[in-house]
Amino acid sequence: MEEFKKQWLPRILAGALAGMALHALLGVVLSWWNSGQGFQFLDCGFSSRGWQPEWMGALLSFALWALFWAEVGVATLPFADSGRELVVRSLVHYAVTAATMCLWLLLTYSSYGFLEIAAFFLVPLTLVYLLIWLGRWVGWFAEVAAIREKLGLAPGPSLFHWKESLPYVGFAFLLCLVLPTVLRLLDDPTPLLSVFYAFVLLPVGGVMSGLSLGRRHGFCPLYPVACGAFIVVFILTAKLYTNMADGAMIPIAFVAALAGNLAGAAQYKLKQRKGAGST
Repeated sequence: MEEFKKQWLPRILAGALAGMALHALLGVVLSWWNSGQGFQFLDCGFSSRGWQPEWMGALLSFALWALFWAEVGVATLPFADSGRELVVRSLVHYAVTAATMCLWLLLTYSSYGFLEIAAFFLVPLTLVYLLIWLGRWVGWFAEVAAIREKLGLAPGPSLFHWKESLPYVGFAFLLCLVLPTVLRLLDDPTPLLSVFYAFVLLPVGGVMSGLSLGRRHGFCPLYPVACGAFIVVFILTAKLYTNMADGAMIPIAFVAALAGNLAGAAQYKLKQRKGAGST
């Protein structure tokens, strides 16, 4: 109970408040977009179906958004220490999160079937979940390797740190090849998802993953190269079903991962110097 109050409850409350704020912001944006129709919050389809009272639908919509983001807030905590228990609890958390999102979507956009909603919303949610989960796994893997090295159980760094970079290559594969492919397939003629990926998700993911790698192993030049290579593969395969100009994503992926890795390597060197000075 004490752990719940100190760790779980603040995250649940913060997530719920963030969800309600985002829901309110979405209502403002949609009211501005549909100018002339007056201000109205999303109400889980109550108004379109003629269900009364409509304010109950708005409250339900707010509650589902609060619940979803409370579940996101809980995800900032480790679910378990052991591998099997961690996987089981992660799957349960993903299932509950996906169910909450699908319930709101099915109520709000009843004209769409479950398969359409699953394709357009569940697939990106699943990929983001996998990216976060894999990012955490990479961090744990690196921490275990660092402990083994301190105990004298691991060999020295490999050439260009290629072995140390391998766990992060899986993350680069998802970030730079799988995720843009899925978002491109889900995009409509106005490529909002692709633009959001190219200028937000890709640089942020590249910087953060490169930073994590650099903090643990120093400068790893092969990782930015891997990110750029996966983007090249994506561009070549995307030409089969789209005609967008994607060349700008190559330097974005490479520079973002390189900048993050250099920043992390600088912190790694500083940490080593402090450790050497204290001995």
